[in-house]
Amino acid sequence: MAQALGEDLVQPGELQDDSSSLGSDSELNGPGPYRQADRYGFIGGSSAEPGPGHPPADLIRQREMKWVEMTSHWEKTMSRRYKKVKMQCRKGIPSALRARCWPLLCGAHVCQQNSCDTYQELAEAPGDPQWMETIGRDLHRQFPLHEMFVSPQGHGQQGLLQVLKAYTLYRPEQGYCQAQGPVAAVLLMYLPPEEAFWCLVQICEVYLPGYYGPHMEGVRLDAEVFAALLRRLLPRVHKHLQQVGVGPLLYLPEWFLCLFARSLPFPTVLRVWDAFLSEGVKVLFRVGLTLVRLALGTTEQRLACPGLLETLGALRAIPPTQLQEEVFMPQVHSVALSERDLQREIKAQLVQLPASASGPPPRPQARLPGAQAIFEAQQLAGTRGATRPEVPRIVVQPPEEPRPPRRKPQTRGKTFHGLLTRSRAPRIESPARSHRGSTSSLDTRFRSHF
Repeated sequence: MAQALGEDLVQPGELQDDSSSLGSDSELNGPGPYRQADRYGFIGGSSAEPGPGHPPADLIRQREMKWVEMTSHWEKTMSRRYKKVKMQCRKGIPSALRARCWPLLCGAHVCQQNSCDTYQELAEAPGDPQWMETIGRDLHRQFPLHEMFVSPQGHGQQGLLQVLKAYTLYRPEQGYCQAQGPVAAVLLMYLPPEEAFWCLVQICEVYLPGYYGPHMEGVRLDAEVFAALLRRLLPRVHKHLQQVGVGPLLYLPEWFLCLFARSLPFPTVLRVWDAFLSEGVKVLFRVGLTLVRLALGTTEQRLACPGLLETLGALRAIPPTQLQEEVFMPQVHSVALSERDLQREIKAQLVQLPASASGPPPRPQARLPGAQAIFEAQQLAGTRGATRPEVPRIVVQPPEEPRPPRRKPQTRGKTFHGLLTRSRAPRIESPARSHRGSTSSLDTRFRSHF
């Protein structure tokens, strides 16, 4: 069985019995420490107990209560309190609530509600034989030491097959990319297949458009952007990489396409994903810049890497102690890279792309910068969708009745004095009207001239 899965996947000293980790699910219940899984499900992993920098249990419970309260009123939270959501994502989503929070952050729950029968139809439909063969060859490579994926007939590999097949049917023009395997596998560790499928759709089409298609135009653009950011933020490291001939396409695709699932300790991967689903691709650039700085940031490190192979080896051999979540993530969030800086650099690199490049041009405008932008776009689409089916009603009102023409007051034969006195005081009828008592100052002034 070990030969079927590849001998390079089994490290000497980690497993004393190959069949214990590569057999059926029922074999995992046998005795021996090598059969035990850590708190993330990895057999023989070193994360059985929280590390010294891990938050205490009371703090984790407080964070769980905050997330329960925020997700119970998600629309109100995203509309008025997104900064709190972002800060809580940076602190790390509690493991018990990632299944609830990830679909909300990326908008997969809205996609699932709007297309409630789509995944079931795709799962029942036969897949393209070409893609099915390729996917089948890659299934055993996705986290082979995780308890979900040790058995070819287990629910982990079968669910992964269904999710990846469904995506090839959902987007036949894009098909299957090998880097989608680890991304879908991490989603399946926390989500049922249908929710994992819609999260994969959002990652491929909203967070990272142009990454997993046949031309990977989004990866090529972001590689140029990453090199420009290196030149601005880490100029000495950028100069060294140029001197030894290490371009970003030699190491960046593995990082970005797999969302660092193959490059970081798994607890740190989860923290990166929490921030990525909240703040978008900016987080991937920050993580990449942090890794390059940790590997080649000092003069001694660069002198120890005189050539291409040594430099690539240094980028892949960062000490694990520097990659622990509580040490690594604060450095990631402290990178001086804002969304405005990233967009400015993307526009600059778009202008410099050669016109002779094969494939379609990148479309960075299709990428949304995080959960808040996705929420607003879905709210706008929902408003438009609600008004679209409505047919305007034509209301015919009866004509108004013609009003009688306004009569002009008859003033012929009436003096100005009479009009003035009638407008000022009501008429008092008396048999003997005294002119002296009713004479106004205007009348007196007129009489003085006669």
